[in-house]
Amino acid sequence: MNNIISKQTTSFESIKIIKNDSEFWSARDLMKILGYIEWRTFETTIEKAKQSCLESGNKITGHFVGADKMVDLGSGSQRETKDYMLSRYACYLIAQNGDSRKPQIALAQTYFAIQTRRQELTDQLNSDNKRLFIRSEVTAQNKKLFSTATKSGVKKFGLFNDAGYRGLYNHTLSEIEHKKGIKKGELLDRAGSTELAANLFRITQTEDILSKNKKIYGDTQASDTHYQVGRKVRKTIEQIGGTPPELLPPEKNIKTLESEIKKLK
Repeated sequence: MNNIISKQTTSFESIKIIKNDSEFWSARDLMKILGYIEWRTFETTIEKAKQSCLESGNKITGHFVGADKMVDLGSGSQRETKDYMLSRYACYLIAQNGDSRKPQIALAQTYFAIQTRRQELTDQLNSDNKRLFIRSEVTAQNKKLFSTATKSGVKKFGLFNDAGYRGLYNHTLSEIEHKKGIKKGELLDRAGSTELAANLFRITQTEDILSKNKKIYGDTQASDTHYQVGRKVRKTIEQIGGTPPELLPPEKNIKTLESEIKKLK
């Protein structure tokens, strides 16, 4: 079965036309590999595909472009024949609306189902990798912040850390964990990309201020600075109409995600 699908994939991709960095397929070429002999029969399937395109909220003209062309006849004369330049999505719709009794159509439907699933997995992988990357940056920058905070005379790191959270979330760390229904110490591992990015900005900006302003020294001043930075990040989120971080839902634990991505790859 895999070999047959592989051949179908090769046939489909081999008739692809690339022009001006765009890809499209000739309906006349597609007709052959889908097992149709008569154009009028295939055109009926195209019309069904157009209707499906319309019903899905897409513009027909963006996927089915008329491309009538002249073909040579045996007598040396020419005749105009109807054709379409099809997008990949249009080809998919044609396969879905084709006669599934034809083995070529059945294989095409299987091919597009596999391609769609692959794209879904790729999109998910890209989203998950983005989250993993930001989480690793938060970890690295947090280490840098605590090193700088130590040089700035911070001794009560629990209070210093909590100050930043109070500024950004309007709650202490324990209150945030309770509000989100997550375990103690899980906040950053359960945060999504948007929430992680807000924390990353809080962390990097606080570290930058502490490292440059030597007048800020001791637990009280450093914690107040951390709070004020968190507060400004929060106000920025509010000004652009974003969701306050305490209202963002927790996501899958980052450690579980790492394990799943390894299996997926």
